Amino acid sequence: MNYDYDLIVIGAGPGGLAASERAASYGAKVAIVECDQVGGTCVVHGCIPEKLMTYAASFLQFFQNADDYGWGNVSTQFDWSQFMKAKEQHIEHLSQVHIEHLKKAKAELINGQARFLDAYTLEIGDRRVTANKILIAVGGRAVKPNLPGIENAITTRELLELNARPDHLAIVGSNHIAVKAAGIMNALIPKVTLITPETQILPGYDDDLRSTIQTQLSQLGVQILCRSQVQQLEREQSCIKISVSSEAVDEISTTTVAWIENRTPNLDGLNLEQINVDLDQGAIAVDEYSRTSQPNIFAIGDCTLRPHWTPAAIASGRAFADTEFGDQLCAVNYENIPAVVSTKPEAATIGLSETQAREKFGDAVRCYRKTFQPLFNLIGESKQEALLKLVVDQQTDRILGAHMVGEYASEIIQMIAPAMKAGVTKKHFDQAIGIHPSLGEEFFTMREKL
Repeated sequence: MNYDYDLIVIGAGPGGLAASERAASYGAKVAIVECDQVGGTCVVHGCIPEKLMTYAASFLQFFQNADDYGWGNVSTQFDWSQFMKAKEQHIEHLSQVHIEHLKKAKAELINGQARFLDAYTLEIGDRRVTANKILIAVGGRAVKPNLPGIENAITTRELLELNARPDHLAIVGSNHIAVKAAGIMNALIPKVTLITPETQILPGYDDDLRSTIQTQLSQLGVQILCRSQVQQLEREQSCIKISVSSEAVDEISTTTVAWIENRTPNLDGLNLEQINVDLDQGAIAVDEYSRTSQPNIFAIGDCTLRPHWTPAAIASGRAFADTEFGDQLCAVNYENIPAVVSTKPEAATIGLSETQAREKFGDAVRCYRKTFQPLFNLIGESKQEALLKLVVDQQTDRILGAHMVGEYASEIIQMIAPAMKAGVTKKHFDQAIGIHPSLGEEFFTMREKL
């Protein structure tokens, strides 16, 4: 059978773009379909705008300490509109860069919503196209619960696109996205409240990292309400009343509510039931080579149950293309992927938490932890401590996990990733010589066992 394309990719996010360009480099005739801006959630609605906002928030710490460092008093007035305009311009630029990359790779961009007619045919608007292979890379989307007044709440996507600065932002959630938003916005707006049903923020992360971030966010002014359930939202003119089941308060009055709890694969409208693609917990079920239950249909990224990180989607996209078009059987190892909570303070982690390690290795686990004041804080008003922690299997001396709270945590922790894949031990850390003075060198000086 003759097909219009060798490969059609649905979704021009990081994974879909990586797969398209790699497959095209092998000589495949490729088309990529996107109904939104090219770049996907990461570039347009997530990682990039969040990181730009993190940079904006980081100036506050320097301004607050400028006088003690000899620069005199510096204005701390933040122009929300000016920043949002600059952010949108940068995102548009990045989107255009990706479009140019597709053109250079000779992959065709098709704008519109794709819908399966059969396993080899897609309907995009009034156009029908066929492909020998189809890759689904549609990502995920935020979901809100069915509560009275929930239409008054926004998601992260809308939060990052607000035209006006909120006076009081209430965030409902405890995951890394919610905590990240709370820390960033706390430096940019007058008041932030974080509401979570859990006893502590960041479930699933190392307990020391969780408690350190929660304490420091509170010290920086974020109101954190744990063990609290939102019952309903009600708009009253310019404010929103939040009814809360909590030990601390019954009601909160705020200008903006961001619901940042759950995300779901963005499968609506694809008509997957037409082609009998199997799902697992609402996501597309795939094997180690991204194959679905249909032999010519594949899936990568946040629409699967794989780790929901941009680099993981990119690696999956390239591995798919290498396997299907490059004659190189390639599967991605998703173990020990570093992760960042790019809030204020920043945190990063890789490997097992102490709890996870003890569940797996029992009494063989030994932990090493250090807290200290970074050198920057010795002059000025900043008092937030840095936390560094190593989780070790004492029987083999191998590092099972590394966790950090402090400036540049993401840059430091991700460089531990290749060492962990190579089997780095605590002895290797002890024998290493670091750069002084730096935060990272403290990983090499931890001797006391917990």
